[in-house]
Amino acid sequence: MLPVVETDEQWDTVLPDETIMRPGAEDLCARLGLRGLPLERFAGGSQPVYAVGDARVLKLYPKASAEDGVTEARVLAHLDGRLPVPTPALYDAGEYENGWRYVLMSRLRGAELAPAWAGLTAGERERIATGAGEALAALHALDPRPLADALGPGDWGAFIDRQRAGAVGRQRERGLRDAWLERIPGFLDAVALPREPEPVLLHTEFMRQHLLLDRAAGRLSGLIDFEPAMIGDPAYDFVGVGVFVTRAEPGLMARFAAGYGRAVDPRAALAHTLLHVYSNLPWYLREVPPPPGTESLEALAEHWFGLGEGLD
Repeated sequence: MLPVVETDEQWDTVLPDETIMRPGAEDLCARLGLRGLPLERFAGGSQPVYAVGDARVLKLYPKASAEDGVTEARVLAHLDGRLPVPTPALYDAGEYENGWRYVLMSRLRGAELAPAWAGLTAGERERIATGAGEALAALHALDPRPLADALGPGDWGAFIDRQRAGAVGRQRERGLRDAWLERIPGFLDAVALPREPEPVLLHTEFMRQHLLLDRAAGRLSGLIDFEPAMIGDPAYDFVGVGVFVTRAEPGLMARFAAGYGRAVDPRAALAHTLLHVYSNLPWYLREVPPPPGTESLEALAEHWFGLGEGLD
């Protein structure tokens, strides 16, 4: 019932159109024995995601990103009950039609952290930063080898080489100013990143948008969206932490580090920020502007990823 989606043009046409997507989601729910349950699409997100009744979530992956569905299903099964923060339970996963895949999972309780952040007290933000560090540490402590057949990139050193080779061009395409562009090669040459790190399971987009909050309890109630998961250097996951969780708020990176169990190396974290597959430095600079007069990537690294004033 859902059409083939293999190109960006097809993606842009089909995925936002509920006259196409909803009948397919309803048909799939009927095949899964969920006919008649209320179906509500979540706003935003890179994939079509529906609440099915009060207890389930259905996520759909077109042919162009079908492997993401395989990744998410494998990671959710691997994580089941093993983190201090809940992750969705995997109920079902598989192929639908025309190359589409699906994952049916439990619906976690709580509100998205990003829009709730402004209403939190300083103390609540500190506790959440510590809890985020504990959650990411637990994720990184799991043995990733059972997932090695499904998650990339395989050769981490070769992956870093590819990302390094395209780093300047990638940021130029996104509109980064020449003054920053010319600093990237020298900065990356000066940061020694391990080519064979102790591999860990990476979320790769550990950010407020993928964390859920139990507002009444003032603590995290969920971690979601594992389709871009990888296996590699733990420092790669600190990109999302500095830019989208702690966001240079005084003291929060120190709280995160306390929960994680060690401090983040600011220079390594910024190097991975430049090498990340979704890296967009102009956007990040708008999201978390550095202090006036910041002219070096080293200073930017300290602003985003340094401990700042530290713990009281």
